[in-house]
Amino acid sequence: MKKNLISNHIQLDDSGKLIHLLGLEGLSKQHLTHILDTADSLIDASGNLRKSKALDDMSVANLFFEPSTRTRNTFEIAAMRSSANVINVDLANSALKKNEDLLDTMRTLKAMQIDMFVIRHKQNGLPHHVAQHLKGVSILNAGDGINAHPTQALLDMLSIRQHKKAFEDLSVAIVGDITHSRVAHSNIQALKTLGTTDIRLIAPKVLQYDSTPCSAVKYFDDIELGLKDCNVVIVLRLQKERMIEADIPNKQEYFDNFGLTPKRLALAKPDAIVMHPGPINRGVEIDSNVADGNQSIILQQVTNGIAVRMAVMQILANKS
Repeated sequence: MKKNLISNHIQLDDSGKLIHLLGLEGLSKQHLTHILDTADSLIDASGNLRKSKALDDMSVANLFFEPSTRTRNTFEIAAMRSSANVINVDLANSALKKNEDLLDTMRTLKAMQIDMFVIRHKQNGLPHHVAQHLKGVSILNAGDGINAHPTQALLDMLSIRQHKKAFEDLSVAIVGDITHSRVAHSNIQALKTLGTTDIRLIAPKVLQYDSTPCSAVKYFDDIELGLKDCNVVIVLRLQKERMIEADIPNKQEYFDNFGLTPKRLALAKPDAIVMHPGPINRGVEIDSNVADGNQSIILQQVTNGIAVRMAVMQILANKS
């Protein structure tokens, strides 16, 4: 994994309050817990999302330079449920196609009274670059390259906390392409910050985590050994181009070696939960019986994603 590109001082003001959400590295346990607590307060006892007037006089612009359905839609819903005006920027027909500099485009949008920008981009550190050069607005990273996906990690942490309460005594397995997964990179950081000391990374050797060794992180290329007695299983999507890079000849071979099946899930704790950031490749990284089974909380993750993104926006707006 490449070194995280986020400088903490850019995310926080002089008093330590969050002004951007670019990544989770450098944020304290208190910062993460505040976001999770705020998100929890936006979900009622029946599991339904509350509405809020917190962003009533604000505008949020979504700039997705990579294809996205789930993340973009949940950011849009989160902003709307917080009463913000939402602008989905038409990048295909924007001035960027006329070779306008990205920062000039962003400055133009800011002049239209945009208060927050939600950015997804294939370039590592692009939201960070914008935050450095565009003052007076909040930047939310919706995924940059293979670097970070902070709100996905936060919704995953919220989902885990709802079922397991505390993080300190958990064994969490993350299965799949660790190297190229911004979701995995942010999840590892979040789990370490929240106190998890048994993080198991299960992957083919060429798709394994590449970073500074850490006592909390253990590496496995045997899924059955890695899943033994774990409390949480996070399955990652495998992209076709990564199979070629890892010299995996076909989907069936990957599934045979690293797919989460009912038999393999039975090696985990009986009350282990199964998670996936989506979209799911059934029969590649996960069996349908597991994805739809009673240990799966994949759809709950989606709902939690809206709550977490509402919470982050409200905190950045100094409304929570």
